[in-house]
Amino acid sequence: MDAFYASIEQRDDPSLRGVPMVVGHPGERGVVAAASYEARRYGIRSAMSSRAALARYPGVVFVPARFDVYREVSRQIMDIFHDYTDKVEPLSLDEAYLDVTVNNYGMPSATIIARQIKERIRHVTGLTASAGVSVNKFLAKVASDYRKPDGLFVVTAQEAEAFVEGLKIEQFWGVGKVTADKMHRLGIYTGADLKRRSEAELVWHFGKAGHAYYLNARGIDNREVVPDRIRKSVGSENTFMTDLDDPEEVAANLTAIAEETWRRAARREFYGRTVTLKVKFADFEQITRSRTVGGFVTDYDSFRAIAGELLSGVNFSRGKVRLLGLSISNSADVEQPQYGHQLEFDFPEWPENVSEKMS
Repeated sequence: MDAFYASIEQRDDPSLRGVPMVVGHPGERGVVAAASYEARRYGIRSAMSSRAALARYPGVVFVPARFDVYREVSRQIMDIFHDYTDKVEPLSLDEAYLDVTVNNYGMPSATIIARQIKERIRHVTGLTASAGVSVNKFLAKVASDYRKPDGLFVVTAQEAEAFVEGLKIEQFWGVGKVTADKMHRLGIYTGADLKRRSEAELVWHFGKAGHAYYLNARGIDNREVVPDRIRKSVGSENTFMTDLDDPEEVAANLTAIAEETWRRAARREFYGRTVTLKVKFADFEQITRSRTVGGFVTDYDSFRAIAGELLSGVNFSRGKVRLLGLSISNSADVEQPQYGHQLEFDFPEWPENVSEKMS
């Protein structure tokens, strides 16, 4: 994501748009959690002290962090990722690796998938994202930073070595300031300089990381994308271009969201006991309504009926509707969603010489 925390604050508060602003506290011990692109023009960066940020631009605006909001937006983004592939490896709230070699839509082009994901993120969250597409994690990561903000950059297998040779060493993933300074002292300033060093030499100077530097200088990275999230829910939501105030229009949109949610759940054979409705109003107040049933919800008609009942319990007099969402969760230990089955084990007879006392 592009300046994730700061972009969310600018999205939610129009007065901050176009303004040099940071997420953080301006106090003596304050630290910048995120900086808008307007603030970055003055050299302000995340992890910088608030004092240093003010020294670079005294007029910078400080906004307190709202991590509950950032986590919710992150969940929306990760749900979009998981709609394309289950091989999603999050690095943080706003970044992840995706392996789309085999994907849920059978699409042959990772570039097209990246473009679709960027468009969906913009539509759902109102934010921009940058994507890097390549044959491995190292190249994709570097490419994702190559044309920020709102960028999309592709490095093919044929272009990989030449691309890496032209990089500044600071652009290598995992090379921070301290390591970069050490490389400079060794005469290493670019990927081409790094490539001229032997693996043994790099390991001597940089330890185990030297193995990775040797491979990365040749555009090689054999790490797999390792999903680390067990899917706990399947959902879909829509942020409307124009806030809704007609109950029939709200109900019609809920039906469309229910169909999309059920399509995703059916494709993954995901069944749950809990259906949750989310409603966000024009003033950004958000409510959720949930219902947990005794068995698993295994057909669309039941799911849609529960969603409709949840919607009927919402008081819409508080304002227009900005967002609607539905999700299915509570799927623990699902193997046979329609019925339960008691497993049977054929235990051998207990040996007579085994003590009754066990720990």
